[in-house]
Amino acid sequence: MTHYGFWSVLPPLLAIVLAIRTKKVFVALFGGIWLSYVIIDHGRPFVSFYDSVMSLVRVFKSEGNTKTIMFSALVGALILYVQKSGGVEGFVQAVEKFFERKKKLNARTLSFMAMLTGLFVFVETSISSLTVGTVFRPLFDKLRISREKLAYIADSSSAPVSVMIPFNAWGAFIMGLLLAEGLQKPFFLMLKSLAYNFYPVATIILMFLAIRFDWNIGPMKDAEKRVRETGKVLNDNAQPMVSKELTEVKPLPGIKPRAINMVIPIAVMVLMMPVILILSGWESAMQKYPEANGLSRIFHAFGEGSGSTAVLFAVITALIVAGVMYAVQKIATFGQLNDWTLKGISEMMPLALLMMMAFAIGAVTKQLGTGYYVAGLVKDFLHPGLIPAIVFIVAAFIAFSTGTSWGTFAIMIPIAVPMAETLHFPLPLAIAAVLSGGVFGDHASPISDTTIISSMAAATDHIDHVKTQLPYALISGIIALILFLLCGIL
Repeated sequence: MTHYGFWSVLPPLLAIVLAIRTKKVFVALFGGIWLSYVIIDHGRPFVSFYDSVMSLVRVFKSEGNTKTIMFSALVGALILYVQKSGGVEGFVQAVEKFFERKKKLNARTLSFMAMLTGLFVFVETSISSLTVGTVFRPLFDKLRISREKLAYIADSSSAPVSVMIPFNAWGAFIMGLLLAEGLQKPFFLMLKSLAYNFYPVATIILMFLAIRFDWNIGPMKDAEKRVRETGKVLNDNAQPMVSKELTEVKPLPGIKPRAINMVIPIAVMVLMMPVILILSGWESAMQKYPEANGLSRIFHAFGEGSGSTAVLFAVITALIVAGVMYAVQKIATFGQLNDWTLKGISEMMPLALLMMMAFAIGAVTKQLGTGYYVAGLVKDFLHPGLIPAIVFIVAAFIAFSTGTSWGTFAIMIPIAVPMAETLHFPLPLAIAAVLSGGVFGDHASPISDTTIISSMAAATDHIDHVKTQLPYALISGIIALILFLLCGIL
């Protein structure tokens, strides 16, 4: 493939430098897009600005891009639905009643329940962290478990889980980036990458072991010793981060909180995704595999289905089901549901803008041939087996410096995919290296939104949370790095 040589590397480098210097991923991505067109337009900055804006417009020429952005916006509406209807509060009360029936409740059991709750609420990382923190904070205090431990569990059971689930906004975003690279069947590519997605798996396993064996290391050991000996769930000088506006949306007055108002809509969304995958791929499967029948035809239809179509219509179905439920219960009128939908969508506009820019920079980076140039350059002086580990380290550095894994994915996937194709190592391995590195850097970063929200939800000092979580993140990161090295060499 043709490329622009050394010039093709400058736009993603500019995006990285701007992201690190400004901590503004939108500025960074647009800067990378603009410089790309400066190169393509032979140094005409004003023409390049016009082309940059038009590249954002062209994002919506792709049905897959448009459906993915619509899905991400509508998830905001669903999140607001389950909060306003009393679904989240009902879920909290149900968990609390469950614990009240357990007369011999101990710290280990409680910590496991917090972890499982975080794993279950995988639809969105903020909701996962907020649910764990809100539900378990008073119970952790009662059993003398540090707020730092609660924040660690809330943080470690959110993004590391969400990045491995195709049936949420993370999955839709990643599949959209893969589609932008011209890759077919991104759903199955993402599933195959799970076998190499070492950091999230290591994080979840390490969290399980830390709870099972009460393994507290570094600052976490001091925090647990403090609370057990003095009963202080926070340091004397701690400044807990508590924001009611961010940790909860109050249900409508007079509404009886019911867990089903949250559980059923989310379950409908998750279950409808494979169903719509099969329906959207049925006709194509019949044409390509006319001899298939029964389960075989269903399997082929599943593989031929559109991931972006599935996630979009799954969330629409969930909203319809939720709306009917709330109307029957007389929780909300049609007008109120309309207002919730618009407000929820508006709250996700920054995410939609990020996705639009991510798709645009992915397209223009492909046009520049950046990944192919870097692959050819690296091929001359680096063993190809080192590439997955290098991609993991670079992605981790970007995510740690910027506090965003999604922006990291947008920068790194357009580079890692063509490198994998050129150097002939497994594409799922390259994708997993980007995803693992992005989550690792995001997980360890003090400026990450998930890290901050976990501190808020647990009502702990933010720096204390970062310090106590960092050793666990580093252990998981080192394990992932070693495994990427082994996979690349072998």
